Amino acid sequence: MRPSLLNPLFAPAASLPGVGPKTGKLLDRLFGAPDGARILDVLFHLPTATIDRRNRPKIADAPIGSVVTLEVTVVDHRAPGPRSKGPYRVLVEDDTGDVQLVFFLANHQWIEKSLPIGAKRWISGKLELWDGHRQMVHPDRVLDAEGFARMDPVEPVYALTEGLFPKVLVKAAGGALARLPDLPEWHDQGVLGFKSLPSFAQALNAAHRPETPEATSPDDPARQRLALDELFANQLALALTRAQMTRSKGSPSRGDGRISERIAAALPFSLTASQQQALVEIRADLASPNRMLRLLQGDVGSGKTLVALLAMASVVEAGRQAALMAPTEILARQHFSALNAFARGSGLTLALLTGREKGAARAKVVDGLKDGSLNIAVGTHALFQESVAFADLGLAIVDEQHRFGVHQRLALGDKGQTSGGQPADILVMTATPIPRTLVLTYFGDMDVSTLREKPAGRRPIETRALPVERIGELVERLRPAIAAGARAFWVCPLVEESETLDVAAAQERYIHLRDIFGDKVGLVHGKMKGAEKDSAMAAFAAGTTQILVATTVIEVGVDVPQASIMVIEHSERFGLAQLHQLRGRVGRGEAKSSCVLLYKGPLGETAKARIAIMRETEDGFRIAEEDLRLRGEGEVLGARQSGLPGFKLAELPAHAALLALARREALKVVEDNSKLSGPRGEALRLLLNIFERAEAIRLLGAG
Repeated sequence: MRPSLLNPLFAPAASLPGVGPKTGKLLDRLFGAPDGARILDVLFHLPTATIDRRNRPKIADAPIGSVVTLEVTVVDHRAPGPRSKGPYRVLVEDDTGDVQLVFFLANHQWIEKSLPIGAKRWISGKLELWDGHRQMVHPDRVLDAEGFARMDPVEPVYALTEGLFPKVLVKAAGGALARLPDLPEWHDQGVLGFKSLPSFAQALNAAHRPETPEATSPDDPARQRLALDELFANQLALALTRAQMTRSKGSPSRGDGRISERIAAALPFSLTASQQQALVEIRADLASPNRMLRLLQGDVGSGKTLVALLAMASVVEAGRQAALMAPTEILARQHFSALNAFARGSGLTLALLTGREKGAARAKVVDGLKDGSLNIAVGTHALFQESVAFADLGLAIVDEQHRFGVHQRLALGDKGQTSGGQPADILVMTATPIPRTLVLTYFGDMDVSTLREKPAGRRPIETRALPVERIGELVERLRPAIAAGARAFWVCPLVEESETLDVAAAQERYIHLRDIFGDKVGLVHGKMKGAEKDSAMAAFAAGTTQILVATTVIEVGVDVPQASIMVIEHSERFGLAQLHQLRGRVGRGEAKSSCVLLYKGPLGETAKARIAIMRETEDGFRIAEEDLRLRGEGEVLGARQSGLPGFKLAELPAHAALLALARREALKVVEDNSKLSGPRGEALRLLLNIFERAEAIRLLGAG
């Protein structure tokens, strides 16, 4: 139950003065709130910029091209003729010069009433020079003495949606600030003393009522306070989750090495140093009585799948079962195929379970997991359906974690309890190298193992950028390569985040390339049936087709070692991490590999920087840090799509130093007061509710 003190913050935004149902719908759209915008949404929608109206010179000294506020006397009105579409002009002056105010398609009565001849007025807006005369087109403000006395010298500028006017949002923010309850301090005083920060309410007031243009900077004390609160709520929720998970005892799984050694001995290569280190860490966790919660992250092609198999083998050696869950069917099947190849002759029994397995085939897998005759299950979210039970699930591995919610991760882990045992150990894998600040932000409840080297035999990939107008040249260069047996991925652009339009773009390119290369061209996209996708991938892997036109469905995990060419069309539309993932689909075999980034100019600064970094490095961890710097945290992990808690007030990496502060404070809270009891505990519960991390509070209740 949310504390009643916070009810005013969760009331509908439509109840604010000057809002009402019609504007309320616009706020719903602005905040992406299908259940209705709340007062809290208005408070957390901070100004993005300001208009500085403090510059109040004489007309002769007023800088052209700047916003100025002028004290003037109205001298003359020049209304257009009855049939003219010309503007209405008003001449105003002070003792140093004059300015023409220009109004297009204006309400004449309003102008005459607001600017009577001989009256003193204050006008504010951008001053321009036209045909040698100073003018101000549609002044932002036309005020009498009383209005001028009320005018904010620095005005907040908010992101808006169509139909929503700035004044309405300014008024709504003022009304929302008036509803703020009197809240206790939730931070340790040492933290606030260290940063000399205002209170939560003072910070919100200062952010919405800026006194200087610098107030919108991430370094402003009010912005720092609000960012610290949001990061602290996030870190406290993760720390409480972690404490709850480790309190729920696991069952030790100590393997004897008999299966793992067989698998390792059959490999045509040695494990890298970081693969060996990761396995040491994972096996120590598995052998511990505490439940494992670990993130295994590595660059493209760093060998996570093999580490996963050897970890699962250790659990099977201890007489238990393991499961690996992937976000898509293509990836689940890819993992199943790779694991089978590595495990051949080891004695492990593996099964695949996705939404496509039906009838007798599905029943056979479900029965095998229930009676323990199957050691390892690989699948999609179909694995955590209620009808799937394990004899003794010891380890749950979740691949590409950021595409699943925490609930799904925990649901698979809890399958260990279905047989009356303890919840399973959890290993989360990601092939997207994650910047350190984001590891703390999204995976702060986990220990981390990192694979940095690539296995022996991985070849460097030559990366080039080419304007889309030269696509004909690229096709001509492909001809001899295809004739010599090369295989190429051709990835089509992201179109306005619409899968239907993505598919249309891919089909169009597929038809174009078929006209040139005939049946050597295949097609795969997200709208195809599972069997069609498998068939297209199998034809490409076998070399029946040599060019595979695809949407980003191939981004993660698709493994065709013979593919040596990657073409990414409209590369300027992709994020850096995604470009890096796509490039990582080649360079896996013997052939020299290349990646061509086709772009449509002119390029913006961010797109230019992305392409430059792609040409400069193949280090996924450096690319991830650059991606965070260029795009912000919400995009880097796909938070916008996956429901991850993208921040509203904190800006990473600008507030990375505050993240470390928030983490230290959160860990201390969990160490000293893990039940959140007493007055400080009550204040912390308010914080978690305000930032909607109530899941952590529910865990407290369950614990």
